[in-house]
Amino acid sequence: MQEKIGNVTLDYEFYPGRDLYSDGPVEEELLEIAKNYREEDLNQVIARRNSWPVLYHFSHIRQNIVEWLPITKKDKVLEIGSGCGPITGVLAKKAGSVTCNDLSKMRSTINAYRNRDCDNVKIMVGNFQDVESSLTEVYDYITLIGVFEYSQGYIGTEQPYVEMIRRIARHLAPGGRLVIAIENRLGLKYWAGCTEDHVGKYFEGLENYPETKGVRTFSRKELSDIIAQAGDFKTTFYYPYPDYKFPLTIYSDKRLPKKGELKDDFCNFDRARLHLFDEGKVYDSLTDADLFQEFSNSFLVLVERKDS
Repeated sequence: MQEKIGNVTLDYEFYPGRDLYSDGPVEEELLEIAKNYREEDLNQVIARRNSWPVLYHFSHIRQNIVEWLPITKKDKVLEIGSGCGPITGVLAKKAGSVTCNDLSKMRSTINAYRNRDCDNVKIMVGNFQDVESSLTEVYDYITLIGVFEYSQGYIGTEQPYVEMIRRIARHLAPGGRLVIAIENRLGLKYWAGCTEDHVGKYFEGLENYPETKGVRTFSRKELSDIIAQAGDFKTTFYYPYPDYKFPLTIYSDKRLPKKGELKDDFCNFDRARLHLFDEGKVYDSLTDADLFQEFSNSFLVLVERKDS
């Protein structure tokens, strides 16, 4: 079964018949916004609604995480965990085609309305494990933006994070890249008093998730080790600041932050936080000690086969 919203096709072949997760009534508000407002109106909507979900799902700043990538109209993109479409639009502008996948029919509908003018977007609704078996094309870019940490729910094997990369890599074209954006388990904001993003508990990630199942983030070394176990890949780390959700600057190992640059310590818009120290001053100390990469709040990782 398929549905068309504007130019966007939604494919329900693998949809189980009900949404397996939902943020509740706020998703109706998000759908109303997607139906009735255009991209150029969204900043005004965000200001008027003064709502974390509206900011998170509709801020154009979200697009900065992939906007700089050298994606061209020759490229095919697979966006896993496309949600309400905050990244889909910029991918569609840059790429030749974008195939999205998301568990939620409601979120996929919001995505379709938001990006209904795009004639190169298809959304496959359902669990990636089911959808993956039907993918016959290969892709130049496969994105996991805020998704990799949920791999256990997508895959469910004994090593779900390693297996997730192995399965996805099968669908990369020669020279293709896997794009992972994820929080750093040891990010400085968590030491400074922000709660863990997924479960809202202080120090939960720093203590290696003693009370959490089904979702987890990783340190730089842990993430590098997972990728190395998955195959023979070239891995390049980037460091979105303040984080990958609202990246204003993206640093690399070739251009690390200089002393005094890291002053925007706003995080956790959705809940209260502690302020245990001045993050800017501590980042200056970490920069002097060549430790910024280990304590960056988020990572953006490009993964490419060495033999491609």
